[in-house]
Amino acid sequence: MKIRITLFVFVFSLVTSIYANNHEDTINVNESNTLSVDEIMDAVFDHVLDAYEFHIITIGEKHISLPLPIILIDEGKLVTFSSAKFNHGHTSYLNYKIADKGPKEGRIVKIDKEGNIIENASLIDISITKNAFSLMLSAIILCAILIPIGNKYKKNPDKAPKGFQALMDMVFDFVINGIAKDTLPKNKYWKYVPYLLTLFLFILLNNLMGIIPFFPFGANASGNIAVTMTLALIALLVINFSGNKNYWREIFANPQAPAWLYPILIPTEIMGMFTKPFALMVRLFANITAGHIIILCIVSVIFIIGSVWMAPVSILLDFFMYFIELLVAFLQAYIFTVLTSLFIGLAMPQHEEN
Repeated sequence: MKIRITLFVFVFSLVTSIYANNHEDTINVNESNTLSVDEIMDAVFDHVLDAYEFHIITIGEKHISLPLPIILIDEGKLVTFSSAKFNHGHTSYLNYKIADKGPKEGRIVKIDKEGNIIENASLIDISITKNAFSLMLSAIILCAILIPIGNKYKKNPDKAPKGFQALMDMVFDFVINGIAKDTLPKNKYWKYVPYLLTLFLFILLNNLMGIIPFFPFGANASGNIAVTMTLALIALLVINFSGNKNYWREIFANPQAPAWLYPILIPTEIMGMFTKPFALMVRLFANITAGHIIILCIVSVIFIIGSVWMAPVSILLDFFMYFIELLVAFLQAYIFTVLTSLFIGLAMPQHEEN
């Protein structure tokens, strides 16, 4: 039995790790059966970065992927087609292509008849990318989970939860009593519970979906700077709209500081309003992205060295890193939520003037 479990662990780790490394293009191994560091890094960043299709698996030279809809607004005109028209980024379609180099690498650009990029083109890209697909999927999953549970609470508010509802009840209790009550004023914490609970579950679910290597998961949504920036902007708005008169007084006319310090304190306090959500954005983005890169790089050591004897070492390390990533998924969701709640609480100081 132990041998079977060990074999399963090794095979599972190998398959999932190699799949995660297998993204858009097939990397050709050279005559010495090794890969260069540049080739490995190209494959790693192909997985970490966003894409216009959902790569499923590569069998030999054949790429199996799910094309996603391309939606462009070109000089006020709506243009839609399937990303399959780009042939994994190798061909152009109409007068558009996916740039393979330069500052717009990986993005859809408009080209002229000679295939040159039109730099001043009025092109707005609102396509459904892999990360956008993952975000919509996570929203659907959350609604499918939380709406039925909410209905059960409404129908039987006094009945003890059972099964999956009991598990979610533990999560609810953790956010309410472990985060909201501890960081927010006692008379105001409840109105922030829906936001904090949604924030925690949304980040946690996307973190977990990112470390599951098979379709329809595997997207690096919570490791995308645009996603974390949006979450940080929402936190910025919630924090500052929650601020009371004491909060704004401490920023623009702190009664505990002499007036001659105001030219220094006021810009510093205003900067602090933005550095708090900025720190939330960077922390989530950096930790999730770094975890994906580390897992893929550990597997890639096998192909850099070109020795089958390196495989067991890489697989063991990779399996260990998956557990670390699982811990990080929960930890980063908790840190983002608790710091957001803490910043909201700091925006509502309860002291009164003496």
